[in-house]
Amino acid sequence: MMTEDLAALAAEVGEKLKARGETVAVAESSSGGLISAALLSVPGASAYYMGGTVVYTARARMRLMDLPREAVAGMRSASEPYALLLARTARENLGVTWGLSETGASGPTGNPYGDAAGHTCLAVAGPIEVSITLETGVSDRLANMQAFAAASLRLFSKILDE
Repeated sequence: MMTEDLAALAAEVGEKLKARGETVAVAESSSGGLISAALLSVPGASAYYMGGTVVYTARARMRLMDLPREAVAGMRSASEPYALLLARTARENLGVTWGLSETGASGPTGNPYGDAAGHTCLAVAGPIEVSITLETGVSDRLANMQAFAAASLRLFSKILDE
């Protein structure tokens, strides 16, 4: 379920991308497609949204992103370096201006890497690159999924203002 907050954030991002003539691709994990769904909820999204994927497993990463094990050697999921790799790869694979990514643990328990529920790493790759870690401190899966998607869109909107 997409909240009004996500729809409003996506509309803001969509307007900025349209005004700039730029495009975006998304690679997300524990947000489960909410970032893409929000961006696509905006009328005229085809002007800026080129595609996205939910990269929830290593198999999905290899098959959908064409990232073999060697590409992630020494890197763990739900980390800022991994989030940047996903964002860069989404950008490169679809030939867009911006790549967005999210990778974390939505809950109700943590992930196999020792991160608690509510942990995620977000990244934007394009003319500006940034990655951040977010800890919500809650174990509610749906609330975290929505929080991760909203944080990703807020981060991207802020970067589009720079």
